[in-house]
Amino acid sequence: MGMIRFEQVTKRYADGTTAVDGLSFEVAEGELVTLVGPSGCGKTTTMMMVNRLIEPTSGRILVDGADVAGVDPVRLRRRIGYVIQQVGLFPHRTVLDNTATVPALLGWKRARARARAAELLDLVGLDPKTYGPRYPDQLSGGQRQRVGVARALAADPPVLLMDEPFGAVDPVVREQLQDEFLRMQAAVRKTVLLVTHDIEEAVRLGDRIAVYGQGRIEQFDTPGAVLGRPATPYVAGFVGADRGLKRLSVTAIEPDDLQQPPVARLGESAESAAARLRAEGARWAVVLDAHGDLHGWVGRDELAAGGTVDALAHRMTAWVPVGAPLKQAFGVMLQYDAGWVAVLDGSRFLGVLTPAKLHEALRRSVDAEARGVSRGQVRFDSVSGA
Repeated sequence: MGMIRFEQVTKRYADGTTAVDGLSFEVAEGELVTLVGPSGCGKTTTMMMVNRLIEPTSGRILVDGADVAGVDPVRLRRRIGYVIQQVGLFPHRTVLDNTATVPALLGWKRARARARAAELLDLVGLDPKTYGPRYPDQLSGGQRQRVGVARALAADPPVLLMDEPFGAVDPVVREQLQDEFLRMQAAVRKTVLLVTHDIEEAVRLGDRIAVYGQGRIEQFDTPGAVLGRPATPYVAGFVGADRGLKRLSVTAIEPDDLQQPPVARLGESAESAAARLRAEGARWAVVLDAHGDLHGWVGRDELAAGGTVDALAHRMTAWVPVGAPLKQAFGVMLQYDAGWVAVLDGSRFLGVLTPAKLHEALRRSVDAEARGVSRGQVRFDSVSGA
């Protein structure tokens, strides 16, 4: 439950200002859609019309097929979660009681409401035994924001509206909250409309992105499509000239992206491994155990010392899991000043990602999305040319 549909929705104020004009789009059940655009573009107005904090001038908004205009506003708001930037916690109530606010309004028994509140605090990463008895002024900004999310989810609403939910905290805490929210969303799968002015946040969080111009949606698509194929010059300008770098954060590493380097095995003689590297014209090899798990790496010059590979191998620090975003791999390369990173499935070695392969993977993903095929179906010559 939780599909949202806008049908030709317009909001026009008495002074003639049109906040949104003829909006039509749909948010699927369990989907997280980010509304992104500059201040005053109509994105917050759009969101607030869903729970009737603002009434549309014309058009219809449906939640689960029902026109919200026909639902009592108070009842409607009690079954739609709402998170705002400044949280709005009651200062005189404990964190646990703040979280239990909506269940209490719905008539839940106190014990049940508080049990649900404790469950939700735990879900957002706050130990209810530690934080439940505290008051809002005893929390950090990030902790208060987590309580706000927990409170919005306490009555298990199918729809969650979030207005700049992580905008009031510093960048490090903001990234932590985004990570926590993505983890939580994977578990609870709410239908979410999230307003932000930050394209990087929109790209990181959204299953799809609605990029707003003035009162209109200029493009409504996946993060990869918005970054890879902006629909209009306005969208291209809004997402920025560095949209290729931004796309790194939404493009996952796949096995087809990897290069297979020379391999040395634990227990192998240094002489044997060195001969293989000379034959392949390589300067180093990854070192694997008998099960294909990564042990480290070894250089050709070091093998000249003789003995076994085991004694000469170095610990591998530059590695990422398969499925991680290309941005993470790029960051690890920079962190360790490495010319490649190992890619693992658990502890099993799959291959290495080099800068050239990273660039190829990015180009391949753009081409694949444009053609509606998997990245594995894109031929190398289609991504290596101009």
